[in-house]
Amino acid sequence: MTKNDLGKKQKMIARIQEFTLMDDDFMTRFFENDKECMQFVLQTILGNKNITVIEEVAQKVVKSLEGRSVRLDVYAKDDTGKPYDIEIQRADKGAGAKRARYNSALMDADITVPGEDAKNLPESYVIFITENDIFGKGLPLYHIDRVVKECNIPFGDENHIIYVNGKYEGDDPIGDLMHDFHCKKPADMKNKILADRARYLKEDDKGVKHMCRIMEDFAKEERDEAKIERTIEMAVKLLELGKMTEEELIETFNLTDEQMQTIKEKVSVLA
Repeated sequence: MTKNDLGKKQKMIARIQEFTLMDDDFMTRFFENDKECMQFVLQTILGNKNITVIEEVAQKVVKSLEGRSVRLDVYAKDDTGKPYDIEIQRADKGAGAKRARYNSALMDADITVPGEDAKNLPESYVIFITENDIFGKGLPLYHIDRVVKECNIPFGDENHIIYVNGKYEGDDPIGDLMHDFHCKKPADMKNKILADRARYLKEDDKGVKHMCRIMEDFAKEERDEAKIERTIEMAVKLLELGKMTEEELIETFNLTDEQMQTIKEKVSVLA
C-alpha cells in the first residue's frame, strides 16, 4: 500500500468513527442484513414485542407504473406480511407529508399483484426518524392515520405514518433509542443489540474493512450519478434547441426510458 493509499484509508476510518445512525448512509449499512437490529427498532417504535422481521432490504428501489422510482432507506416485512419503510431525515423538508404519501403509495404498488382484490392490501407503515421535532410539541412519536372528519372515527385503510422525534430525550425506550441514534461511540449506547452492531462496524477489523469498501462504492456511485446528471442537462439543452431528436439522444447517450422521461419533463418545464 502506497503512502497516499494509506492516508486515504486513515481518513476513511476516521470518518467512519464520526458516523451516527442519523447519517442515512451509515444507517442503511448498519441495518443491512441484520434482521434482529431492525426488528428491535420496529418493536421499540411500535411498542410491540411480537413483531418478527422476515425480510429486510437496505436502499430498496420501488417503481411506480410510470417508471418513476424512490429509494427507501430501509425496507422491512414482518411475518404477517406488513411492510415497513424506515427513513432517516435530517432536513425537515425531506420528511414532508407528500413525501410520506408518495412512499406509501409506491410501497402499495410494489406489493400489488395485477387483478388482486384491493382488500388484500396489507397494513403498512412509513416511519420517519427526524433530526428535529418537526411538529414542535415535544412528543416522542407522532402518529398519522386517516379519520372520517365528520364522525371522528378511523377510516380504517391500515396505512400508517409515524414520525419519531430525534430530539426526544425522555427516560423511556424511545428516548434511549434516540440517544443511541446520535451516539458516535458504541460504548456510549444504551441498547446492547445496537451497541454490538456499531462496535462491529467501527472497531472490528472485518467490520471496518466492510465499511471502507462501502464508502469506496459510495464515492464511485456519486461520481457516476454526477456524470449522468451532466449528460441529462446536456441532452435537455440539445432537445430544447432542436439540435437532436429524442431518438438521436437515446442512441447517442445510451439513455434509459426513465432518463428520457426526465429530460422531456425538464424541457416541458422550461417551455
